[in-house]
Amino acid sequence: MSPRRRYDDSYDGSVDYFVVTPKPPRRWGLPLVATLAALLVVAAITATTLMLIRHEADRRAELRDAAALGYAREFMTMYMTLDPFNANAYADRVLAQATGEFGQMFKERQNEILVQVARSEPSTATVLEAGVQRWNDDGSAEVLLATKVTSTTPDGKSTIESGSRWVATAIKEGQQWKISNLIQVI
Repeated sequence: MSPRRRYDDSYDGSVDYFVVTPKPPRRWGLPLVATLAALLVVAAITATTLMLIRHEADRRAELRDAAALGYAREFMTMYMTLDPFNANAYADRVLAQATGEFGQMFKERQNEILVQVARSEPSTATVLEAGVQRWNDDGSAEVLLATKVTSTTPDGKSTIESGSRWVATAIKEGQQWKISNLIQVI
């Protein structure tokens, strides 16, 4: 068989093998859109993560504020409610929740306080409002409290109400909150 016959008989000679045919243009649309979409997804995930971290930090701060406020309200209600028939139990409850400067002052003046409580009329205290004034570097919170004390006169005919404001420094020792400083604000 001759070399000419090996080629396809349908070859008509119109195709020129030495002419360079240009490649089709590269399509940039799909890779560009895919890259932009990937960057957008990464930005959305980053923004969502940062928002979640900030939300958790705010939530922890609110829980910490709520714990300090709840304890300060409870303590001030107990501290301002006087029962002259159980003065020793009152002093023991206050000492159990006192620490620092307030604990020392209360211990030093415990006998005077017992005599004053025993001579007083029974009273009921209510905390009207409370708010965290600031957080200190040692983890303690200064809580501003507005209280109202209601008591009856010795004859039982009239009721006396008085209000006062206090700044209580609450600090968490272990798993328990305690009062380290208590100042009446005028």
